[in-house]
This record gives sequence, C-alpha cells and structure tokens, in this order.
Amino acid sequence: MIWVIVFVGIALAGLVMLICYAVWLAHKAADVWSEVDMLAVRANELAQLVAQIEVPERAFQSYGPADRTITAEIDRGIRDVG
Repeated sequence: MIWVIVFVGIALAGLVMLICYAVWLAHKAADVWSEVDMLAVRANELAQLVAQIEVPERAFQSYGPADRTITAEIDRGIRDVG
C-alpha cells in the first residue's frame, strides 16, 4: 500500500512541475511577442524614414559627340568645380 502513496506523491510533484513550467513558458512567450511587436514598430518607423529619402533623378546628358553619361544635379556641381 505504501507504493501507491509514493506513486501518487511522484505524480503530484510532476503535475506541480508541469504547471510551473507552463507558467514560465507563458511568460517567455509573452516576452517574445512583446519583442516582435516592438520590432514591427521599429520596422514601420524605418519604412517611414526611407520613404522620406529623395533621390535625384538621373538623365542622359552629352558633353561631347561621343560622350554619353548618366548624370544628376548633384554631379553637375562636381564637374563644374574640377
């Protein structure tokens, strides 16, 4: 009869450990989802910043009969100085 009490005690201890593990795992999962949510917020902020970047439009301009290069407004300032 003592072996029944021993196995019931082991089963109860295992059940308590299982409940503790489930609570710990739920807390860890909540932390991960919180970080994923923060990552989504940061990605949205990055997308808004990237959308604000204005790149000058490139156009074909020839400086001579055989010279066909792609330049932009920013390149003209460099060529005029040199």
